Amino acid sequence: MNPHSEYLYKLFTSKLFAMACLSAALGLAACQPEGQAEKAGQKVDKAVENAGQKIEQSSEKAGQKIEAAKESVVQKAEQAGASIDKAAESSNDALEKAGKQIDQAINNSEKRIDAAKEAVVDSTKATGEYFDDSVITAKVKTALLNDDFLKLVPIDVTTVNGVVTLRGTVDSEQLVGKALGLVSSQEHVKSVQNELLVKTSVPSKQ
Repeated sequence: MNPHSEYLYKLFTSKLFAMACLSAALGLAACQPEGQAEKAGQKVDKAVENAGQKIEQSSEKAGQKIEAAKESVVQKAEQAGASIDKAAESSNDALEKAGKQIDQAINNSEKRIDAAKEAVVDSTKATGEYFDDSVITAKVKTALLNDDFLKLVPIDVTTVNGVVTLRGTVDSEQLVGKALGLVSSQEHVKSVQNELLVKTSVPSKQ
């Protein structure tokens, strides 16, 4: 039974008790002589007064219980609200922390991807340069072997970044000039470094 229902129940029973006392007193007074009737009236008044006091006490106690119940409900509501606020704050902190960790992970991943791309580009570039130099060297040697005047001449060929260097010993300045012209005409050759020697002579520079 909740406090409000308990209060109404006690109020009803108190009034019923007072009415019973009043009815009994009036009946008794009607059967008694005048002196006794006066005494009976006094008893009735006292009974009514006592009943009123009991009703007031019951009402006061019921009111106190209702107020106590209200305060308890308010306190529990405040405690629940505080718990909800704390839980919400903790959830927000956790979400914010998780968001920062995700952002950091994405940033690190992007950096690793960029670094990997740069490494691949550098590797490809270096491989391409090495491959190009090798191809140039092969083409130059093939051209020298296909020439009727230079195919028997021992000429060493090296290529670095498209720059071809010729080393060896030839019989004449004419063969030096022919070798330089032939190598310069090859595809992807940027320039030719001449380190060829003419027999019984100093190095020829052209």
